[in-house]
Amino acid sequence: MPALEILRIALRSIRANKMRSLLTMLGIIIGVSAVILLTAVGRGATDMVTNKVESLGTNLIQIMSSSTSVGGINKGQGSAPTLTMADVQAIAQQDTAVKAVAPLLSTQGQVVWRANNYSTSIQGTTANYPQIENMPLGSGRNFTNQEVQDNATVAIIGTTVESDLFPSGMNPIGQTIDVNGIPFRVIGVLKSEGTNGFINQDDRIVIPITTDMNLLDGTTYLTGIYAAAKSPADMAMAEAEITSTLRVANQILPGQANNFTLLTSATFLSTLTSITGILTDLLAGVAGISLVVGGIGIMNIMLVSVTERTREIGIRKAIGASKGVILAQFVVEAVLVSIIGGLIGVAIGVLGAVIGGSVFHLSGLVGMNAVGLAFGFAALVGIIFGVYPARKAANLNPIDALRFE
Repeated sequence: MPALEILRIALRSIRANKMRSLLTMLGIIIGVSAVILLTAVGRGATDMVTNKVESLGTNLIQIMSSSTSVGGINKGQGSAPTLTMADVQAIAQQDTAVKAVAPLLSTQGQVVWRANNYSTSIQGTTANYPQIENMPLGSGRNFTNQEVQDNATVAIIGTTVESDLFPSGMNPIGQTIDVNGIPFRVIGVLKSEGTNGFINQDDRIVIPITTDMNLLDGTTYLTGIYAAAKSPADMAMAEAEITSTLRVANQILPGQANNFTLLTSATFLSTLTSITGILTDLLAGVAGISLVVGGIGIMNIMLVSVTERTREIGIRKAIGASKGVILAQFVVEAVLVSIIGGLIGVAIGVLGAVIGGSVFHLSGLVGMNAVGLAFGFAALVGIIFGVYPARKAANLNPIDALRFE
């Protein structure tokens, strides 16, 4: 029998049972659309993370002190008192591949303005910190090197702090706020940056490092050091120079482990991309299970169809239809159900991804490889789960089939 005739018979059978065919396709539709949509969300999240990390700068190097334990509890990276301002000066003076370096001392503090008070992160640093870490100002100015030297009580606040302390529409520049009981004059407001990983970049106050050390914390140790290589091509040399400088400055003997850790944007990006990639694959795998369930549904309905059409099969075999023709007829019917369901699923998945990308501001969502994989797997499911019913139909004895009631 010509292939076109087999296809025509299969389409006629699907049209004859529209509702049953649609319900059979439902598992494939859900599976394909879920694979495309979840893969798209994963790709969009990966792109968002990549853009966020790259916005920090491709030549950024973050130096964290080692961790310390209190009462058997590890307080995390940066908690050990190892890095000092002397380390910052050594890097600035000795490391030729480093363009700029700045210290960072981070603590929690209570901020008060009139009757309003708010707990936020207090970050002490120097005037060249904005050259290294992205810290755009929405209004006002940064503090100067002279203010750092003079232990000046000036502060730059984030938008979250601004909204919690000051009335809407009020300009906080020039206002005096109390930070842990010490009055500070607000000289700048940071531009809103949102969250960076688990950290809200808008929920902080930035003050001179000397003021933080001498008036607030009373410590000589830093939470970390930020450095910028002269260019992305100088990253490896800058890392090697910083490591060598800090080992000498901290009198670390050959063979001893470093009491600090170097982190780069490439390190963050590699880790985060790996995590989002695993999550994307996991989500796609879970969605793929529904395709298998859809395939089981196809096999179930095809077995019912074989039973219902037993006399038809007997008649066709009696007038000369071969096993191959009967087999092809039912396999083609199962594959057509999968392909039609797959096409509908692709349309729903792509539409959902486009709408989701618009709502959540994600770009580069739908990948053709995900569409091709989902659609191809749907067709494969139709073949795999359609073969058994087709073989059962092809192997029917024509005499028994004709007697079937």
